[in-house]
Amino acid sequence: MTINLETIEKTIAPLLEQEAVELVDLRYIRENGRYILRFFLDKSGGITLDDCEYLSNRIGSLLDMTDALTGPYVLEVSSPGLDRVIKKEKDFERFKDHRVKIHLKHPNPDGQRNFLGILKGLESGVLLLEADSRTLQLPLEEVEEARLDPEIDI
Repeated sequence: MTINLETIEKTIAPLLEQEAVELVDLRYIRENGRYILRFFLDKSGGITLDDCEYLSNRIGSLLDMTDALTGPYVLEVSSPGLDRVIKKEKDFERFKDHRVKIHLKHPNPDGQRNFLGILKGLESGVLLLEADSRTLQLPLEEVEEARLDPEIDI
């Protein structure tokens, strides 16, 4: 089954705006022989389990009324977690000076694909990462995934 995630995003955008909820990430994957449509949502003050249940019902009802998905699927709605994905340009500014993990699509000239450092922002499509006492410039189109990497005191 193929779907268009952009169509789904556009379909649910008014609902999320009405609920003052941000779509952090949307994934459509096949796991254990079933298709899963997974929404990662956030809102000011954080998203609760009750919020996820409520939004799952609202999103599910909305998607059932469209032809965006054909065939069976499992709908999951959750918080982005402490190690949330950073995808949108505004989030690269929002999480400036936070510790992040970066995974590139292809190795850089030094053969490295994985980086850990302090996000210093995004300038003209280039991600600035402070790592090993230097500032690296990583083209955003080469970033496969960027995630927060919070330090947790135990």
